[in-house]
Amino acid sequence: VGSVLSSYGWYVLLAAVAVYLLVQKVSRSLAARPGARPGAEAAEEPDVVVRRQEALAAARLRMQEELNAQAERYKEKQRQLEEERRRQKIAMWESMQEGKSYKGNLKLNQQEVESGASASAVPKSKPNKKPLRGGGYNPLSGEGGGTCSWRPGRRGPSAGG
Repeated sequence: VGSVLSSYGWYVLLAAVAVYLLVQKVSRSLAARPGARPGAEAAEEPDVVVRRQEALAAARLRMQEELNAQAERYKEKQRQLEEERRRQKIAMWESMQEGKSYKGNLKLNQQEVESGASASAVPKSKPNKKPLRGGGYNPLSGEGGGTCSWRPGRRGPSAGG
């Protein structure tokens, strides 16, 4: 035993210190966790638990009612859009039966909708833009495009044979 301890003593001592530090670290991390104590749930009062569960149920009920209201609003909006599409199709069909162009009628309907939307907003006028190049510019003629005139090189080898 003495010969083993004299040759491996420092290794045994370092291993024992490492195990001790590891055990201390693990015990601290387990103690720091809130649900790690075995008697923690039994220590809470039943009234507190009941109140917390009731508050949770009430919050879930409020959220569900809000979700249901949003779903109803969405369904109503979709129904109105479908009704508007149906009316437009009927109007197009009637105009086609009368021999009128249904596309023109559709454009008029869209303009009425846009005019109603633009009445609330301030209309913006576009400034007159000048063209980027003059009217005499023609890229195929080689004139008026500037001083650069590139021509492709000859095809084939440069030396004849």
